[in-house]
Amino acid sequence: MDKIYVNQMDFYGYHGVLPEETRLGQRFFVDLVVEADLKQAGETDELQYTINYAELYKSCKEIVEGEPYQLIEAVAEKIASVILREFPSIKTCHVKMIKPNPPIQGHYHSVAVEIKRSR
Repeated sequence: MDKIYVNQMDFYGYHGVLPEETRLGQRFFVDLVVEADLKQAGETDELQYTINYAELYKSCKEIVEGEPYQLIEAVAEKIASVILREFPSIKTCHVKMIKPNPPIQGHYHSVAVEIKRSR
């Protein structure tokens, strides 16, 4: 299956378990991979036969910057369900939700969850 990647989308949201996370907010990154048949788009060079990247970005932005969730797992699940609902030609949706600065002690680059949902 063909794939479209939208990498390192950068959003500011209010997700987390701790009160300061939902009060102050923080940055989140989202990597999105969607699988669809892109053959007709490649042959015709017509936008109508592919998935509009700007629309994928907009859907993710509305979710991450919208209603707060406690868990990034829930945010990733919401993104996948909305993408599959809004874009009927997408067969599979991979979402990686990255939290670069969670309030936990230690030295690390980030924490993340990655899910894959299919029709």
